[in-house]
Amino acid sequence: MAELQPTQFGVPSDTGGKDLGIFLPIANGGWIISKNKPEIDGSYDYCRQCGVLAEEAGFDFIMAMAKYRGYGGETHHWDSSLDSVMAIAGLAEATSRVKTWGTVHTLLQNPGVVAKMIATLDQISGGRAGLNVVTGSYKGEFSQMGAWPEGVDHDARYDLAKEWVTAIKRLWAEDSVTMDGIYVQLEDCQSWPKPRKRPFLVCAGSSRKGMRFTSEEMDAIFLSGGEAEQLAEASKEAKEDAASIGRFVRTYSMMTIVLGETDEEAQAKAKHYADGFDEGALEGMMRAYGFLDNEIGKENDFTRKARSSFMSAHIAGSSETVAAELTQLFEVAGTDGLMLIFDDYVTGIPKFGKEVLPLLRARFPGKITVGQNA
Repeated sequence: MAELQPTQFGVPSDTGGKDLGIFLPIANGGWIISKNKPEIDGSYDYCRQCGVLAEEAGFDFIMAMAKYRGYGGETHHWDSSLDSVMAIAGLAEATSRVKTWGTVHTLLQNPGVVAKMIATLDQISGGRAGLNVVTGSYKGEFSQMGAWPEGVDHDARYDLAKEWVTAIKRLWAEDSVTMDGIYVQLEDCQSWPKPRKRPFLVCAGSSRKGMRFTSEEMDAIFLSGGEAEQLAEASKEAKEDAASIGRFVRTYSMMTIVLGETDEEAQAKAKHYADGFDEGALEGMMRAYGFLDNEIGKENDFTRKARSSFMSAHIAGSSETVAAELTQLFEVAGTDGLMLIFDDYVTGIPKFGKEVLPLLRARFPGKITVGQNA
């Protein structure tokens, strides 16, 4: 059986269309490490509100991360989190148009199990399913469950992921699969039902090995960084790498949006969040990222950026300012889309939909379809 083709969404890739999505807050605290942030409990009820609002505003996709151990601190940041695929399946039932992407760590789930999980999500969503593939780099998060394979270094984790994704793609397309890989073994393995179209596949591999894995197996890549020039370089590299093997990948980045009626109001919010920075949660995050204990507390590029309280690049301003900065980002970076985070999703999503999206659509006619049919 021939390989299933990925689900199309948004604007076809060869038109330069821009896809906009929402990174759901499925863990407490959202994406701001601060005692002064708006209350986000990471509950399904809150995420359901976000998903429905995203659908009403016309966003292209919603995505849920997967997290199994939080960062602690005074705010207990991310100590409570939902299961990614179960949450996104519920939101697929609660919505009818927006694409629904769940996250799975390759170190934790057998590909035979994941193939069936995402095929089920395909049915629930009516063909809107997507899978964010994470190879895993947080040792403490996995070792607490006895799931950290000693000796499997960064590059080997991508070798494992390649076998893992290959197995899933074959299970989605073939009647029976037998594999005798280094990491994946299948014997006359069968998985029914099949998805009607291959679910969209995305990852965030920024290393040379990760980028080649993306070029070979994924449909899109999340790039690190928030500066337009930095993203432009990374996007060019990713697209050229995919083109070298006859493929095309879409390039996305992330951005936290803090909206205010004026620039001064929004910037005051951002400063208020920074003033309430949770140092203990930062220490927990640094340990999760693999920093040695004797490095924690020292001043470096990581801590300087983190002490703004934002876990991604951010824009704080009025709707006009946010639209102008996003316009510049797209024009300079040349990326294909953006996944948005909000300090307060329930107020931020509809405000963005009503006030920012019309400005972006006017700047990129025919390229941003978000909200046109909402």
